[in-house]
Amino acid sequence: MSAGGSGASLLNVTRSRLPGIVRPAEARRRLRTRQWENPLYNSRPPERESWAVTDDGARLRVHHYGPQDAPVLLLIHGWSCCIEYWNPQINAFAENYHVIAYDQRGHGDSTWGTRKFDSDVLADDLQAVVEQAVPFGTPAVFVGHSMGGITVQAWAHRHRDRVEERATALVLANTTWGGIAEETRVLPFLNAPLKAPLRPIQAALSVPVPLPGGRIAENLVRSRILNRRAATADHAAFVLAMSRSCNPAARAKTAVALTQLALGPVGVESITVPTTVIGGRHDLLLPHAMTQRIAHALSVRGYLEELVVLDTGHASNVEAVDDFNAELHRVMYTATSGTFDRTPLTGAAS
Repeated sequence: MSAGGSGASLLNVTRSRLPGIVRPAEARRRLRTRQWENPLYNSRPPERESWAVTDDGARLRVHHYGPQDAPVLLLIHGWSCCIEYWNPQINAFAENYHVIAYDQRGHGDSTWGTRKFDSDVLADDLQAVVEQAVPFGTPAVFVGHSMGGITVQAWAHRHRDRVEERATALVLANTTWGGIAEETRVLPFLNAPLKAPLRPIQAALSVPVPLPGGRIAENLVRSRILNRRAATADHAAFVLAMSRSCNPAARAKTAVALTQLALGPVGVESITVPTTVIGGRHDLLLPHAMTQRIAHALSVRGYLEELVVLDTGHASNVEAVDDFNAELHRVMYTATSGTFDRTPLTGAAS
């Protein structure tokens, strides 16, 4: 055998044994489509797959599940996640609703585009999905988790003339309108009595290093991202797999931008449809005080439908699937039956 043939054989063996190093994109896809013991976590084949194309050329992967003529449930994931992060909701709702989910730019199989990442980009990307993927004349219930909740608020502000036309209700889960760097408690010493300087943390976040797997990493997720007292090993493994499936460069760019985000209350003040706010009592990444602030701003304007506090960390839709899905069922029923009372409230949300 020639030296060239030996080299090619060695390369093929290396590729088969180290796919995460040689073919990282393929390895990330396998993480998203991994089979789990709990069938709610497993990916359901979409009835249709499409692409929303943005003004700067980013291509956003969009999946459609369930009956195409049913009421629409639009799911918007958070930082370092993807469509498959919503598997517990897709599997629960796709039999009765037209569920639409998309990968935010740079996440999942979506491309990055050329614009500098900020809240306007998040808003315009969501608008591109709404225009190109949501059937016109069929208002949807928008559900945004974490960065997805920021996306919904930014969309309401930047495209306020489309809110009542395209959305019948909103759900904002484990989210904020800014101030992440000042209030998050997920990293030791950050925003503790002895605060660590922010610049070194931002510098560390900006390094595009793949996240490790294994029991140590899962334990860190369980203790810092989830409610460590109630979350299971399966919860941690699923959340970690979704985060590891994100392109490290996109994860790093987005993380730095989010620590600088200062959208403020303008997004919430632009919301004119019934909105449910869901927070996690043990959320260290975006503490519940952030969701309470959003709920208060909505309540005084008469657009807060419910403030729901779950006994979870940051991944409420994974840690408390039954309770989270029950809220979505209630919102979908209320939105489609038109029973919400918009009378402004005089008190603050508790």
